[in-house]
Amino acid sequence: MPPPLALYVHLPWCVKKCPYCDFNSHAAQDLPEAAYVEALLVDLERALPEIWGRRVHSVFFGGGTPSLFSADAIDRLLTGVRTLTQLAPGAEITLEANPGTVEMAKFRGFREAGVTRVSLGIQSFNPRHLRALGRIHDDSEARRAAELAATHFDTFNLDLMIALPGQTLAGALANIETALTFAPPHLSVYHLTLEPNTPFGHTPPPDLPDDDLAADMLQAVEARLAAAGMQHYETSAYAKPGHASRHNLNYWQFGDYLGIGAGAHSKLSFPDRIVRQMRVKHPQQYMRAVKAGTHVADTRTLTRGDLPFEFMMNALRLVEGVPAALFEQRTGLPLIVCSAALERARSRGLLEAAPDRLQATRQGQRFLNDLLEMFLPDV
Repeated sequence: MPPPLALYVHLPWCVKKCPYCDFNSHAAQDLPEAAYVEALLVDLERALPEIWGRRVHSVFFGGGTPSLFSADAIDRLLTGVRTLTQLAPGAEITLEANPGTVEMAKFRGFREAGVTRVSLGIQSFNPRHLRALGRIHDDSEARRAAELAATHFDTFNLDLMIALPGQTLAGALANIETALTFAPPHLSVYHLTLEPNTPFGHTPPPDLPDDDLAADMLQAVEARLAAAGMQHYETSAYAKPGHASRHNLNYWQFGDYLGIGAGAHSKLSFPDRIVRQMRVKHPQQYMRAVKAGTHVADTRTLTRGDLPFEFMMNALRLVEGVPAALFEQRTGLPLIVCSAALERARSRGLLEAAPDRLQATRQGQRFLNDLLEMFLPDV
């Protein structure tokens, strides 16, 4: 049986590019909304043979800043999804939003179009940190957007960052306290990273917290959110019971996903192979390529040697791990193919000893990259 299937829709435009961002996003000067929506629907229709007969369990509009698009555009896209695919009743439908691009009427329109969950890129409620991150919104807009999300959606996520320039432990916790005043069902807390080929990667901001302070921040945040009744269920994700992101859980459990839109990635399972795809990255080139039928820029079949790392890279992000049997269900390989790596990881205290579960220890969660490297081919 194939794994659960999700749909990812990439909307690549934003008001301006943040200096830490390495996503496939582009500053919007003239948003070609209608033409891009048409291209997405053609992309989806052409992908139908690859997902024929399979139910879509979740939809995620990511970016960029999807909230730049009108509610009518999101409605048209979701109407197309319902028409072309077997969208499951009660499917989770998430839309990412920037606090600087939302208003009450727009949120109401997104909900009426069928969006069930919004994810707000707050990052910080501190105006100094927002300026340092190059965000287009200020702290009052962040608070207003959180209030709107709480008003219009039963479940929503607030994205926050720690280890920001000049941030103290008290400052990191103050940011969490502000977020908790909006009673969010879900919080994502990310460590600011300096990605190559970004302005921050070329010229790091001054006064970044050192690794020890950043680790203290993460530990304090986890303790505070646990006290608030939120479960730390994935490396960067916390949720109240029943509010974990179903779409993201599918990624971490090595489920399948079809990605449409500029630069979108897919992972699709077939009886004899697992395939990864990537669409043409640049939005204008993507729209032209869709018309020509050349929009899939890369297709790669995962080899037997690829699969252990590909699976573990996702599954070990889950704090409670996954049943050991899921490895064979998702990859088609017996778990014995990575027995040497499992033994090394357990002997170094990075993986729990339970034979029926694949779960990183606390130490393994802290040194996750070291743990994952053990599952690379020929390591």
